[in-house]
Amino acid sequence: MDKPLIVQKNGNVLLESWHVDFDQTRMELASFADLVKNPDGLHTYRITALSLWNAAATGKQLESIEGFLDQQAKFGIPQKIRDHIRDWYTRYGVFEYRLVDEQCILHATDSNLLTQLQGHSDISPLLGTRLCPNQIHIPTDNRGLLKERLMKLGYPIQDKVGFHEGEQLKFELEAKCQLRSYQIDAIEAFCQKDAGSGVLVLPCGAGKTRIGIGVMERLQCATLILTTNTTSVRQWMKEITGNTTIDPGHIGEYSGSIKQVRPITIATYQIMTHRKSTDDAYIHMGLFHERDWGLIIYDEVHLLPAPVFRMTADIQATRRLGLTATLVREDGRAEEVFSLVGPKRYDLPWRTLEQVGWIAEAHCHEVRVGLGDDGLEQYQWADSRRQGRIAAENPNKLGVLKQLLKKHENEPTLIIGQYLTQLKQIASSIGAPFIHGQMPQDERDVLYEQFRSGTNKVLVVSKVANFAVDLPEAAVALQVSGSFGSRQEEAQRLGRILRPKTGENQAYYYSIISEGTKECDYALNRQLFLVEQGYSYSIMDWKSEAGIGDDVDE
Repeated sequence: MDKPLIVQKNGNVLLESWHVDFDQTRMELASFADLVKNPDGLHTYRITALSLWNAAATGKQLESIEGFLDQQAKFGIPQKIRDHIRDWYTRYGVFEYRLVDEQCILHATDSNLLTQLQGHSDISPLLGTRLCPNQIHIPTDNRGLLKERLMKLGYPIQDKVGFHEGEQLKFELEAKCQLRSYQIDAIEAFCQKDAGSGVLVLPCGAGKTRIGIGVMERLQCATLILTTNTTSVRQWMKEITGNTTIDPGHIGEYSGSIKQVRPITIATYQIMTHRKSTDDAYIHMGLFHERDWGLIIYDEVHLLPAPVFRMTADIQATRRLGLTATLVREDGRAEEVFSLVGPKRYDLPWRTLEQVGWIAEAHCHEVRVGLGDDGLEQYQWADSRRQGRIAAENPNKLGVLKQLLKKHENEPTLIIGQYLTQLKQIASSIGAPFIHGQMPQDERDVLYEQFRSGTNKVLVVSKVANFAVDLPEAAVALQVSGSFGSRQEEAQRLGRILRPKTGENQAYYYSIISEGTKECDYALNRQLFLVEQGYSYSIMDWKSEAGIGDDVDE
């Protein structure tokens, strides 16, 4: 049978990569299933309750999912997984929050389920008075916490209560701020009726900041923006000032050095989770209540720290917008993003934007380098934790790095890694500036600007450059070490070089790993994100790659 899918009883779906309809099938499958591995020839996706609930939130119909699988599966859909799909999908909307007489009401399509909730030890304390067989009053303060607990029981609440308007702030977009069609689509998906909270997933370089500003313009209200670092705070400030009529005096920075609370306030996650000791309260969480915010934007929402998760449970009456390039959370807390921030409202594949030139065409490579006899012996005798460090800091990577720099001479290049000692040695060896977390923000800004202007063509950067650093000129990324198998990090690091380029609009991403070590396993997991987005990821054996060279120990 010439069909590309095999649907298994455990919810896995195997997709043949050689099939003529691979690309089209992959895009449709990815709209309701998650990629979990990609050995040669077969890509394995998994249908889960969360993947189906996200699909339902975007308006995808159960009939469409079943019809697609029926049409594309070689051996049909096993009855067990068909039943699971129907059960999981139809749980979305079983419980709804509604506003009745200015009160939050939990409505259930099945009155027996409400009765069961009233007898559940973790749920009953959050419930109010039973109003009728299908409705029960929910105290406002319990709105978010009940969402979280019901989600864990397998019942996502569809929230139709709506949101308070918040403090009004009238402004317009500047004429030069021309939104692209997909940016408008994302804004509409967030602001549509019965929405108003949720997550928008778009590639790095797609203009997520512009989308956030577009949502702000639609809602015309005071906004709290939470982001990853001070560099990102100032980029948001620059974008808002340059693209809207908002008075700069109405825009405030709330970071380690500056504490301004204004109608538009941009803060870092780090400052929000700061406390004097592990036993003390979070000093700055009060910022959530400093003004009557009508909108809270979570930049890089997949990084949302646990304390902010808990606070988010308490502000369900405020619109919440999450922006990210990938919803993958290595800690498995994607369900919390769904329940406390909102479901995925819009997801734009990276390759879709690449094909129309809105982001650069990326060429992804894994370069494998041997440890050498001494390094291999040291690696074999080390414990597991030490092995990871030895593989990451393999000194033979330096020779590869220099040859790749030569190959891409005069192209703006980022060298990215995990370990400061390794990065300092690289920076010293090649004579390039090094940006790291201990460097004062003003010094970082100077080096970033020198890179943008072309004064420096190469920057060595630690994890501080993983997120929300706007370096549109960067065309080459050389990754020498990473956070184990983190797909989040792979997505963000590739994203650093995807801003559209003049001319051929090409970008090159190299991950340099130690052959025969656990780095190979980490790399396989990290590649999942790239494969999910439709990228090919070629493997280059350093010793045999004639296009680079064999001079490892220079």
